[in-house]
Amino acid sequence: MTSRTLILLRHAKAETPGEIDDYDRALAPRGESDADAAGAWLADEKLHPDLVICSPAKRTRQTWQAASIALVQGERSSSAPEVHYEEGLYWGGRTEVFDLLRTVPDTVRTILVIGHNPTMSEVSALLVPDDEFTGTVVELKTAGLAVHSGDRPWAETEPGAMRLVRQHTARG
Repeated sequence: MTSRTLILLRHAKAETPGEIDDYDRALAPRGESDADAAGAWLADEKLHPDLVICSPAKRTRQTWQAASIALVQGERSSSAPEVHYEEGLYWGGRTEVFDLLRTVPDTVRTILVIGHNPTMSEVSALLVPDDEFTGTVVELKTAGLAVHSGDRPWAETEPGAMRLVRQHTARG
């Protein structure tokens, strides 16, 4: 069996909602530095995604942009993962995340999903196998990461299918 890694990243801190449409909210200055710290943490942990699935909202795209720069610099590598911007990560919920993961080819070993709460926290909590669930609620703060590991093919991604192996809240 091939080990697979799923990294869930809640977007970094966004500017306060106001007159701007939610979809177009940008990262706040703190969010920019936190997104950079998220990428640096991924590099330090040697968690380089083969595929990034990202919400197309402005703040998630900016989170990926800042994280990717830090990730590549931290690894001293020029290889960039394939990136898909999926509307379902903005408009949908946990069902859409599971549906997206089930379409990923088995040649992909590590996926980074960048999205919004409550969906990212819900998916993380749902992935934990019942026999490993400690009653702790998974609540990803902005720039929070949850790293899951499992041996099943992506097509079999379902609740209870992947252990939670690490959690981190990136702060710059």
